[in-house]
Amino acid sequence: MAAKQSTVLDARAFDRTLRRIADEIVELNNGTDDLVIVGIQRRGVQLAARIVSTISEREKANVPQGALDITLYRDDLQTVGPRPVVGQTQIPVDIDGRVVVIVDDVLYTGRTVRAALDELADFGRPRRVALAVLIDRGGRELPIQPDIVGKTISAEPSQRVDVLVEELDGKNGVVIAERETST
Repeated sequence: MAAKQSTVLDARAFDRTLRRIADEIVELNNGTDDLVIVGIQRRGVQLAARIVSTISEREKANVPQGALDITLYRDDLQTVGPRPVVGQTQIPVDIDGRVVVIVDDVLYTGRTVRAALDELADFGRPRRVALAVLIDRGGRELPIQPDIVGKTISAEPSQRVDVLVEELDGKNGVVIAERETST
């Protein structure tokens, strides 16, 4: 039986939201100087690429883009299994003294962002680190708040928020669905 789901953002709203996030990043930074945008694997990387593309198109600026895989920085690594799948971390420029914007798809407990901050510290000391998320679903376990939010929603712990991106899922959008229960 398929889980019941409801649409939070359709493809058009998804694109509009990412364009607004891109504009807010430029505004927050007062331009594009010293700006670096880093997505958290997996879907944060695709979102970051679109944000960088929008900034490039609108501001005629080349903003460096990177990717963080926080797998080995997770505080629950022992529960992931004996062989966690580790993706690519790539920071293309020296981040010392720069403004780094971390991009993630869904902000929930804050633990993913904490791990991203830990990993980012291994690459240098930015002047500022900001957080941009497509969806803030509440439910924080750590005192971490986003600087830029695409959409704030309420979701129960029994629900999951799925961000779909064309590159991985064949379409763009955000849906809320009930978590699968094992019987």
